[in-house]
Amino acid sequence: MSRLSRANLKARESIFASGPEQYIGDTQARCPPELEECVMAMEDCCEELYEAQMLLRNGTQDLPRMTKILQNERVFLLVNEDTIKRYKSNLADEIEPAIAELIERAEQGLALLEKKQQTLEAKVENAKIKARPPIGTSAVQKLETRRLQTLTKQREKLEAEVRALEKQILDSDAKNRT
Repeated sequence: MSRLSRANLKARESIFASGPEQYIGDTQARCPPELEECVMAMEDCCEELYEAQMLLRNGTQDLPRMTKILQNERVFLLVNEDTIKRYKSNLADEIEPAIAELIERAEQGLALLEKKQQTLEAKVENAKIKARPPIGTSAVQKLETRRLQTLTKQREKLEAEVRALEKQILDSDAKNRT
């Protein structure tokens, strides 16, 4: 609130005359000093109340949101151990065939990759034996060298795949045991 009324306090006409010399219509009439102090004190109280109200409003404007956030409800469902064991065994019975099938497929894939690895190793050995003879390089020898390099890269790639499959098998075995 502003204190605009304090400036106009002298020009107001007051119905509270301090004596018989003042008349209600008198333009020279003044408020008694007690009334003037009372008005100023009331204005100060109104200003303080307004500031307190604004402070309170700023502090509590998100109260509905906060009460909703803080209002939580916990529900506990108590289940005995036999029920948990029964559900665990039912789940194991459902999942076990799928896991066994995946392990079988992984073993088949591993066997296939081992055969490919052996074949590639044999080819590499043959290429090494053929690559030794002449010192001069011809177009055929360059082709064989490239082929040997390609086969070596394929072998390394297959070895990495074998290691990855072995790790998967070991991981799935570890999961089955738990």
